[in-house]
Amino acid sequence: MVTVYSKPRCVQCTATYRYLDARGIEYQVVDLTESEAALAYVSEDLGYFAAPVVVVVDDQNHWSGFRPDRIDLIGAEAAS
Repeated sequence: MVTVYSKPRCVQCTATYRYLDARGIEYQVVDLTESEAALAYVSEDLGYFAAPVVVVVDDQNHWSGFRPDRIDLIGAEAAS
């Protein structure tokens, strides 16, 4: 499962959703402006201060920003 931590009116967040959708990758969205716990997790535990933050299943694979290269890797792993 992929989780996208995002915020409203975020251009990179929207680009990330579209790229995931185009590759048929399922994901859930967590709005950082609506969850203090999610904001603390992203900023304090993972060390990110810009949205989106994408976390893949095990919390070991994560990044910030629109990263089509990383999304393509998720798609390749899911296909195998």
